[in-house]
Amino acid sequence: MEISNVQNDIQVLYNNIKEILINSRAKAYSAVNTAMVVAYWEIGKIIVERQDGNATAEYGSRLLEGLSKQMTAEFGKGFTVANLKNMRQFYLTFPNRYALRSELTWTHYRLIMRVESEKARLWYMNEAANEQWSSRQLDRQISTLYYERLLSSKDTTMAVQEANEKLKTVAPEQFIKDPYVLDFLDLKNYPSLRETDLESALLDKLQEFLLELGTGFCFMARQKLMRYEDEDFYLDLVFYHSILKCHVLIDLKVGKLTHQDVGQMDSYIRMYDAI
Repeated sequence: MEISNVQNDIQVLYNNIKEILINSRAKAYSAVNTAMVVAYWEIGKIIVERQDGNATAEYGSRLLEGLSKQMTAEFGKGFTVANLKNMRQFYLTFPNRYALRSELTWTHYRLIMRVESEKARLWYMNEAANEQWSSRQLDRQISTLYYERLLSSKDTTMAVQEANEKLKTVAPEQFIKDPYVLDFLDLKNYPSLRETDLESALLDKLQEFLLELGTGFCFMARQKLMRYEDEDFYLDLVFYHSILKCHVLIDLKVGKLTHQDVGQMDSYIRMYDAI
């Protein structure tokens, strides 16, 4: 009887502690997210105010370049010229900070800023917050013109059903792996922050295998952070083939390889060559 009571007590304690940890993690993610979004909005505000007093394009360009160099030297990679421009645009797009939805991340807002229509932007912002869309889910909805399709549909049931079927739930802890969060918190790019044990083991074997293929393969990078305009992504492995004079890029995928994946990888190659 005592053993049974102990097991029951363990389960009760486990459930209570689990709930505490899940709630605490959610609060931590929310706090980091809110602080980052507010900070970037305020940075955009002071950039706009400074540039408005000196409206020439040359001044604005030199201002951002100089600011980026100084900020990057002290605060890390999150302050490229492109990202400073995003912060500036963030303030111009959403001049009322109190209208922002705290549930959304900086990546969400970067996606929403690309939407031309103000009504559509507000709709995507509120819908993403209310429905708890991840940034990938939001990206899909915007790219498939979800808002426009709803407006043009007499019966929205099929459009909503299709969207719900395509959306996949993303665990909240994945938020902490966002490159912008890592930069904002000044965390190092340790692979352990982004890889599961299985991914790490696969990459170890792939790296070892390619280096054993013979002459030509030169290992260059693992979990290589790439930034091209407004897009951030990680390449799992990067090699250079000295005989073929080309890079070999490897990106792990889960599930079936789609035409979209192939197109995305082709874009990555062109981006890598351009940098």
